[in-house]
Amino acid sequence: MPSPAPRRPPAFPGPVESSGAATPVGPRWPILLARIRVPLMWAATLALLGGYLGLSWWAGGTLFAAALAVYLRLGTVRRGPRTMEPPVRGRWMALTSPVDNVPSQGSHAYGQTYALGLVAEPGEGARPDIGWRPLSRPPGDFPAFGRPVYAPADGTVVTAHDRQRDHRSRNSWPWLFGSVVENTLRELRGPAGLLGNHLVIDVGDAYVLLGHLRRGSLTVRRGDRVRAGQPVARCGNSGACTEPQVRVQLMDHRSPLFAAGLPIVWAPGWNGKAEGEGLPETWRPVVVAAPARGGVPAGRRVPEADYPE
Repeated sequence: MPSPAPRRPPAFPGPVESSGAATPVGPRWPILLARIRVPLMWAATLALLGGYLGLSWWAGGTLFAAALAVYLRLGTVRRGPRTMEPPVRGRWMALTSPVDNVPSQGSHAYGQTYALGLVAEPGEGARPDIGWRPLSRPPGDFPAFGRPVYAPADGTVVTAHDRQRDHRSRNSWPWLFGSVVENTLRELRGPAGLLGNHLVIDVGDAYVLLGHLRRGSLTVRRGDRVRAGQPVARCGNSGACTEPQVRVQLMDHRSPLFAAGLPIVWAPGWNGKAEGEGLPETWRPVVVAAPARGGVPAGRRVPEADYPE
């Protein structure tokens, strides 16, 4: 599979501090922006709305523009990626991938700078495509729904959220346009509103998040130890997603609200090749197999990566 020319990144961050955040390495300003990113956006929105109460529109608008830049574009953490196992097995496709764009979701907020959004694509035409009708579908119409989700690395579960319902799809053009407003309202509920049912696993030097999981499918709880490749949940359609998918992202803090997103790569063997780590590109289905070796211990480092500058 073709990919951009690799570059040599800086070292990965050090051990986790007792505060629940990874020790910063390199420039601190991306980490600082990550800590204030979401609260700053909320404060700026309130300041802008304060214009209706007699506050300065100019001041509110300026603060909102600055907060929007921090929310969407500023504060990319650039350091060597962490090697992990794929969280899925079979033929899947990335809807979003840091191989093609950083931030991959269009925003740095909630630690999603390098997030992967994966949908099952067992064969051509097996997954319903975007169209005008029907407006929405039950999640069971999509091959990803209910598929097993695996722990990407050894670690300890620090968050296990399992209360969100699995909603109908948003993969019609009218729903896609309306989802902008819907996702804004979801954000009022905090990280769970956007990520749906999710797990956060402390992997020793960072935290990996698995999102959009199926309600009632989590097989682990907070405090449980997990091993790389262990089934921990099933794919769902909870939170801000257009169809059943698995979100995986690495963060420097256990709370997505204050986390900076960190880069990852998948261990060798996921694409049928024994050599080299990597990630799938967007809109190109790949067959994901379990890596040949047994497990990915915490702290594994990678000398090179293929993220775009």
